[in-house]
Amino acid sequence: MTLLLGAVAYDPKVVTIWSGFRDWLRQNGLDFDFVLYSNYERQAEDLVDGRIDVAWNSPLAWLRCERLAAAQGRKVSALVMRDTDQDLTSVFVVRADSPIQAIADLRAARLALGAVDSPQATLIPLATLAEAGLLAGRDVTIERFDIGVGLHGDHIGGERDAVRAVLDGRADAAAIIDTNHLGFGRNGTVPPSSLRIIGQTTPFDHCNLTVIDTAPAAEVEQLRGLLLSMSYTDETVRPLLDLEGLTRWLPGRASGYDVLNTAVELLGFYDASGAITASDYRP
Repeated sequence: MTLLLGAVAYDPKVVTIWSGFRDWLRQNGLDFDFVLYSNYERQAEDLVDGRIDVAWNSPLAWLRCERLAAAQGRKVSALVMRDTDQDLTSVFVVRADSPIQAIADLRAARLALGAVDSPQATLIPLATLAEAGLLAGRDVTIERFDIGVGLHGDHIGGERDAVRAVLDGRADAAAIIDTNHLGFGRNGTVPPSSLRIIGQTTPFDHCNLTVIDTAPAAEVEQLRGLLLSMSYTDETVRPLLDLEGLTRWLPGRASGYDVLNTAVELLGFYDASGAITASDYRP
């Protein structure tokens, strides 16, 4: 029986990655294939409805799958995740010469965010503001950059534009994931010493390989074992791991999504059954 995976085509490299993984998995005895989606919402619905067996999910898609599955009396689980998916944070940055010193100082400021559905550059930062007693639209003016809506923040364009807005004075601060903060410094998006971090969010987990309980158990376990056995020293898979941004697969866990779940509840992004309730979100 063919085990079918869903993945969102947020970048052309997704085809290269999963075509390569498919070849490797088949060579190691697993009948495996994949399909591509244009957005995470349709992928989440298809996973829970049983049209695919596993899905490479964003953290927001994982939460929606949990809710959709529970509403149907089903269950999803996090099979594996990358070593780079655990214990991440987002940071609030300002220009180095800004008088703003802390998140609390953002009252009456202009905050640049990523896309409406970005966990790391919109949802979690807005919840962090709320914890500090600041409400978007009332206490802080939000400048949102809706790049790649439906991709759940996988497209870095919104975060890059948010940072540029700070650099050129259109915004006073921006919220971006810490890995992009480092990456923007390395690739020249942010000139050296031009930005300063004034605060960061509580740690959270990112993507995971989500499996629905209707998937064939033997094939799912075989997939899990094979992925966990992948070695970065293997020259056939190392380029694929590099493209996917990991050095090894880890067992999946659900404990790192509480921060995002709180943000989803606070902002009314999904309801308890997984329906999209965010008024300004159309993937």
